[in-house]
Amino acid sequence: MTNNRSSFVGISQDNPKGSRNPWLIGMVSLIAVVLLVNITFITLAVVTNPGLVTDDYYEKGQNLEETILKRATARKALGWSYTTDFPANPVINRKEIYRFSIVDKAGVPVTNADVLLKAYRPSDVNADFNLAMNEPAPGVYETDVRFPLKGMWEVTVKISHGQDDYDFTRRASVVTE
Repeated sequence: MTNNRSSFVGISQDNPKGSRNPWLIGMVSLIAVVLLVNITFITLAVVTNPGLVTDDYYEKGQNLEETILKRATARKALGWSYTTDFPANPVINRKEIYRFSIVDKAGVPVTNADVLLKAYRPSDVNADFNLAMNEPAPGVYETDVRFPLKGMWEVTVKISHGQDDYDFTRRASVVTE
């Protein structure tokens, strides 16, 4: 009985063809790609801070439902209505006029109000800005807005008139020319 082991070339640690097996190369490549993607995501999460969390989130959230109901009741009692004249497709770095008019429940223009336009970028708190709006005509408020970055923005207008507060929000999709 002779041992013919030297003629058997199968799967072995000594077989040089084992490292060129397409299944092994595919598995190692898949693991490498997954690790590379995870490292990229972790790096982006640490380096880029979107600033989506407010500093006093707990205090604001404790009575959120009660606050929402109070605001809705106050808005309904005021009976104010408004119309907006905002650009449909604002362009990055182009100065555009944001205008709206507001009247009370009797249809009388709300004049001499303190009006603030707040532009909020959900993906970057550092790009947010506020602009005071002026009143060129009774109950009509406007300001020039120039968005520094393209993408989605939330534009909130806050109106303070004596003891009364009112606000509304619109989305703006800023595009390049």
